[in-house]
Amino acid sequence: MGILALVLFAAHAQGADYWGTQLPNQPTQFIFGYGSLINTASRNSTAGKATAAIPVRVSAAFGYVRSWSDRSPSGFTALGVRRPAGGERAMTINGVLYPVEGNDMSSFDAREKGYVRVEVPRENIEAVSWHPLPQRATVWIYVPKAEGRPPGEGLPLPDAKYPLLESYIDVVVEGGLEYGPEFAREIIETTVDWSPHWLNDRELPRRPWVHDKDAMKIDAMLAELAPCFRERMFPEEYAAASLSAAKKARDACRVGR
Repeated sequence: MGILALVLFAAHAQGADYWGTQLPNQPTQFIFGYGSLINTASRNSTAGKATAAIPVRVSAAFGYVRSWSDRSPSGFTALGVRRPAGGERAMTINGVLYPVEGNDMSSFDAREKGYVRVEVPRENIEAVSWHPLPQRATVWIYVPKAEGRPPGEGLPLPDAKYPLLESYIDVVVEGGLEYGPEFAREIIETTVDWSPHWLNDRELPRRPWVHDKDAMKIDAMLAELAPCFRERMFPEEYAAASLSAAKKARDACRVGR
């Protein structure tokens, strides 16, 4: 670089002031994840790239409760949100807020098939860390929908054919632990419809620490906070109980003939 070029560069640098200038193409579409999407690895697998998130909470004024109320076609019950039933109140729901790359919702819409995307009013969202909420944001939440019913109403609960899966619960709780043990505890405490239909399907479920260093920490939290934890069964026990229940049902049908 010649002397004249250096002089021009120095003059330009001294005159430049970028304070308050944002990078172009800031995202405007955001998703509130309250289940497996809290977990960074799970979220990134759908986004196809690393996707930063901030911990947030949706207020009870939004009018939903987090619930075991979405049946996966693969045969288990995942987390959803539903409207409060008789005698219930809406609850706060903690989770994460993350931007949609290029504001393209299609990959997450495909992942959340069976859910309906509902907008969350900004006044119903608070940040729960030092990260502020984005200034320009349309926030969406995925709500399960039963056929012929409004989103979040008339949803089925877990049963023998659609149990809770420990491997799914581990993903959710480990996602919460990314933001600290109290955040993970809040997830468990603000989730309803826990069920005795709970299959411990971990890899090596009787020695889970071999494959998951957080397994014992998660179990301690669940034992303290999650209803029905004592009813959780290993695969062999679950199969035996299901066969026994099916036999009783068949016998009852024969007697009724």
